[in-house]
Amino acid sequence: MPRRKKNAGSSSEGTEDSDFSAEHTDSSESDTHTVRNTRLTRSSLRLSRNSQDIKQSADHDESPPRTPTGNAPSSESDIDMSSPNVSHDESLAKELSLKESGLAHRPKRRRFHESYNFNMKCPTPGCNSLGHLTGKHERHFSISGCPLYHNLSADECKVKASSRDKHVEERTLSQRQDENRHSARQQAQAERQLRYKEKVTEMRRKRNSVPQKDKYMEHRPSHGSSREPLLENITSDYDLELFRKAQARASDDLEKLRLEGQVTEGGNMIKAIVFGRYELDTWYHSPYPEEYARLGRLYMCEFCLKYMKSQTILRRHMAKCVWKHPPGDEIYRKGAISVFEVDGKKNKIYCQNLCLLAKLFLDHKTLYYDVEPFLFYVMTEADNTGCHLVGYFSKEKNSFLNYNVSCILTMPQYMRQGYGKMLIDFSYLLSKVEEKVGSPERPLSDLGLISYRSYWKEVLLRYLHNFQGKEISIKEISQETAVNPVDIVSTLQSLQMLKYWKGKHLILKRQDLIDDWKTKEAKRGSSKTIDPTALKWSPPKGT
Repeated sequence: MPRRKKNAGSSSEGTEDSDFSAEHTDSSESDTHTVRNTRLTRSSLRLSRNSQDIKQSADHDESPPRTPTGNAPSSESDIDMSSPNVSHDESLAKELSLKESGLAHRPKRRRFHESYNFNMKCPTPGCNSLGHLTGKHERHFSISGCPLYHNLSADECKVKASSRDKHVEERTLSQRQDENRHSARQQAQAERQLRYKEKVTEMRRKRNSVPQKDKYMEHRPSHGSSREPLLENITSDYDLELFRKAQARASDDLEKLRLEGQVTEGGNMIKAIVFGRYELDTWYHSPYPEEYARLGRLYMCEFCLKYMKSQTILRRHMAKCVWKHPPGDEIYRKGAISVFEVDGKKNKIYCQNLCLLAKLFLDHKTLYYDVEPFLFYVMTEADNTGCHLVGYFSKEKNSFLNYNVSCILTMPQYMRQGYGKMLIDFSYLLSKVEEKVGSPERPLSDLGLISYRSYWKEVLLRYLHNFQGKEISIKEISQETAVNPVDIVSTLQSLQMLKYWKGKHLILKRQDLIDDWKTKEAKRGSSKTIDPTALKWSPPKGT
């Protein structure tokens, strides 16, 4: 009758199972104890001769194949133990010899990067997710890091990455050499900058004047928006390389954010919104609920700002939506332009939806749901269908630092038409009525900073153009325009109109800047300006 045997467990070491089998043998085998010891000794001697060869080749062997349970077998003995033709003594001898050689405790090799989710795929059609635009990563899961989308291969990206690294090293070495030359440092820097400027000018002149129209005409119909347009011969090679460097740097920053968990692969990022008769591409992430964010496209009612999942739901909503303008009080109207004051406490849902919408186009905005301490001033443009959202700004009901704007936004379809300056001018008009000096809350977004600097410049030039006296002070300008003195000084410095002479600060009246402003003002007309007489508003109580 054959002897029953215990099978090996899921452990990667077979010694425990062999010991278990050896300790639970039948009592009838006690008579053959001498034969077993002899067999054990012979097996140990035979395997010990080969242990040295196995140990020498251990460093060159690849990692052992994985078993279906996920553990790597230590050696052939883990497999042979389940065979009925091999005795327990030989298995024990093999395990002891392998334990001495150190093969039973070899570390497992890590096969994949921990941060990679191999269920994700690049959204570019035909891409296998291999390579990265930066040349520093083996895989990518977004369009920003896809070499195929940028009409490149993974090897080309690696070559460009090594070239960029080499250029950075050369520039760093040059800067270190200049730092060591203390005596002629300024002169050397000036000479190097002039040489570099001449070199850049010469490189920008080199441009292929014969564009390959056939290649461009074939690329767009065949790939459409799934590939980046061909950029060669559109500009000089120098400017194109600068653009490629900026793309690689932005892609590297996004990859770092992804590895830190701040950006999700594939993302819950809304790519576009359908807003009225416009379809707007979004710029930044907004914390909409996950079931809406993962869709990639949202459909919004332009009057009540409710967001929906499909065009059908939006069409049904528009058929029964009774809103044609923002909630709240209309405090300004001139022509088709109106401004509504909306209290965040009374119209909480509308203001929350407005903040979520604004975050799609603002980078620094952090207020989404706590809208009760704020007032929202919504500018609209009216036609026969209703009052369409142009932009808005919010301000605190009680601001200890006299901020007259907390957040400001002009919708993308109304940008570069003068509505941003109208919103800024309206915020300062409210400050004048309150008899306060106001300033926007920091930090400003990039577009917000540009708009405010342009507005402050126009206000100062208009004031200097109408000023007829000989002496002027920053305090008088601030009281007249409601602009903070710090903003006035920074604007005068940027215009080079503030000088320090004989212990005093002087304001220079530059007639050339005033003449340029008058010319632009005449071309622009008075259609996009705020009329103070059209304001019907008194400051809220407690402010």
